[in-house]
Amino acid sequence: MLGFILKRLGLALLVALTVSFISFCLLYLSGDPATAIAGEGASAQDIQTIREFYGFDRPMLVQYADWLWNAAHFNFGQSYYFKLPVADLISSRLGVTMRLGLTAIVFALLVAVPLGVLAAKRPNSLTDKLALFISVAGQAMPSFWFALVLISVFSIDLGWLPASGAKTWQHFILPTIVLGYYAMPAIMRLTRAGMLEVLSSDYIRTARAKGSSEWRVLFTHALRNAIIPVVSLSAVQMGFMLGGSIVVESVFALPGAGLLAWESITRNDLPTVQALILLFSMFYIVFTLLADIMNAWLDPRMRTS
Repeated sequence: MLGFILKRLGLALLVALTVSFISFCLLYLSGDPATAIAGEGASAQDIQTIREFYGFDRPMLVQYADWLWNAAHFNFGQSYYFKLPVADLISSRLGVTMRLGLTAIVFALLVAVPLGVLAAKRPNSLTDKLALFISVAGQAMPSFWFALVLISVFSIDLGWLPASGAKTWQHFILPTIVLGYYAMPAIMRLTRAGMLEVLSSDYIRTARAKGSSEWRVLFTHALRNAIIPVVSLSAVQMGFMLGGSIVVESVFALPGAGLLAWESITRNDLPTVQALILLFSMFYIVFTLLADIMNAWLDPRMRTS
């Protein structure tokens, strides 16, 4: 078990380094950052001075090595646009993104798991077809379009919920639904598949023969075993949602790390963009690592190794 964890940690570190290097190269190959900092109307001498001041005239590998060393010490430089340390800027926005991600995954589990259980209880029924429809729609529907539809109905037409901001818990309802709906299809399908397999087991027939109620059989005996892979999948989906919150936060104007990423990209704020890419990739890497560890821990063969 310890060897498995160490191997996964090494792989996660390698993936993080690869993502940081590729994103660093792509960002600095996309244009001259000195020109972006100098702005329109700057002279060639001004641009050259900025290039030398920030070290953009050095080889790219040297720049990346310096950035990586500073990033290892949580020093991501200063934002070109906001004129603040990038670490402080991100930390001030990260709480909103984490809050949105946690509420979204809870919403997805509360809806997808019971619907998956009911779909497995009655295959090919109306409930099963409804679950299939939600699954297909969730995969096919763009999140920004779904967000705009909810804003049009519940904020503009009905006036029930605010369309932007993060001052109260009501501001998080619509973003939570949009982001949570992104994770629902996979969780629901996995719950349904696991329940179908478990419900055909001998111990389920034994529980029914002993006179246990159908709800007790479903949610106590069957779901307890079928939920194990769902927990691991939820960890992976959490990483996906935190990294994919850029669109949702931009549409609802939530002042989180996702909106900061959009603002930094449009303003060519390279230090902030680079740090946010690393942050979002680490979200996915860490939660995927946790899912792998949970799967290994729940596997009796891994626990004894």
